[in-house]
Amino acid sequence: FYLTPPQVNSILKANEYSFKVPEFDGKNVSSVLGFDSNQLPANAPIEDRRSAATCLQTRGMLLGVFDGHAGCACAQAVSERLFYYIAVSLLPHETLLEIENAVESGRALLPILQWHKHPNDYFSKEASKLYFNSLRTYWQELIDLNSGETTDVREALINAFKRLDNDISLEAQVGDPNSFLNYLVLRVAFSGATACVAHVDGVDLHIANTGDSRAMLGVQEEDGSWSAVNLSYDHNAQNEHEVERVKMEHPKSEEKSLVKQDRLLGLLMPFRAFGDVKFKWSIELQKRVVESGPDQLNDNEYTKFIPPNYHTPPYLTAEPEVIHHRLRPQDKFLVLATDGLWETMHRQDVARIVGEYLTGVHHQEPIAVGGYKVTLGQMHGLLTERRARISSVFEDQNAATHLIRHAVGNNEFGTVDHERLSKMLSLPEELARMYRDDITIIVVQFNSHVIGAY
Repeated sequence: FYLTPPQVNSILKANEYSFKVPEFDGKNVSSVLGFDSNQLPANAPIEDRRSAATCLQTRGMLLGVFDGHAGCACAQAVSERLFYYIAVSLLPHETLLEIENAVESGRALLPILQWHKHPNDYFSKEASKLYFNSLRTYWQELIDLNSGETTDVREALINAFKRLDNDISLEAQVGDPNSFLNYLVLRVAFSGATACVAHVDGVDLHIANTGDSRAMLGVQEEDGSWSAVNLSYDHNAQNEHEVERVKMEHPKSEEKSLVKQDRLLGLLMPFRAFGDVKFKWSIELQKRVVESGPDQLNDNEYTKFIPPNYHTPPYLTAEPEVIHHRLRPQDKFLVLATDGLWETMHRQDVARIVGEYLTGVHHQEPIAVGGYKVTLGQMHGLLTERRARISSVFEDQNAATHLIRHAVGNNEFGTVDHERLSKMLSLPEELARMYRDDITIIVVQFNSHVIGAY
């Protein structure tokens, strides 16, 4: 089934979103110029989510990608809620008091976040009251704990991740008299999601990562070439420190069963995630909640199933690993993306493709045809394609779309092959997931002048 270039473009552009940071009286005081984001589903419905917001009561901007598994419920909840938890964790004591007093006396609340959303980015109205009450309990506790010290961003990120995960677990245990909400909180808790979040404030960039989505910095070297700096580590079986951490947390007798076939207890790829209470709750608690839960939950084989060799839960944590990076003028952009991108592309290629796109400059490297027998005709084709590519480099108005085009359509020469792109995008829903994962990307562009002025 062959798609025309306009059809390919309409599929690729369906979820694209861009935001430019407004300039204040001609002087852009933010270290962020703006961002481009996009998503390409492979699952139906897509299990990835994304979020971006400006913090209104503190300085800084929050951006994040969330990769769901066993459904999209957990990723959806985390994408709606996590930034509020982070923002509240960063608020000074007097602002928390102001907000609490406003709720007490029924006055309008100070807005905490300004969201930057695509119309397709859904918010669940039904659960908003429940979510608000959990968040309020959290800020009331922060008020009571008032230590008078200003919160460190790293601490705030860690506390917010852990607290939200805790609330997801608690809400599912308590249940809800409204059967729709009851089923919703259980679906959120029994599904799971990884999260990779950036907080940018001036030259301070913090990345909080739980799971196997990634953050990567695009750096422009003095000769104009591009290089990539990793700002997160995957929490999976490929990360030796992570495997060691899991082993340290359980008795020696379980050493052989903890990680099997590169999965946690032989089942789960990420070693850190939100939700996934099947890897956190005791067997008794799992049985009690499933038995007292709605029938849909009881009929679901997945929820009834207890992982093998399940002796000393929890086996999973949502605690993020936080990396701080002080931005330099040569740090031009940040890419946050779910593993759907990194499975298809090396970070060095990502840095080059985005860097060249943003600067509009193609370094004409000699064509590498490593090990392939190439006829003159093919060589001519490659050179013609390269010439066309220079003129078409601007066909995407969005850096994330440009990157997805390469991730899905690249051939062995590293150029976008329209026929391959067309084939990959026209796969029927049930087949698409066998060839690739959902891809979600946010590309944040930095303002080198502002960073240099620091």
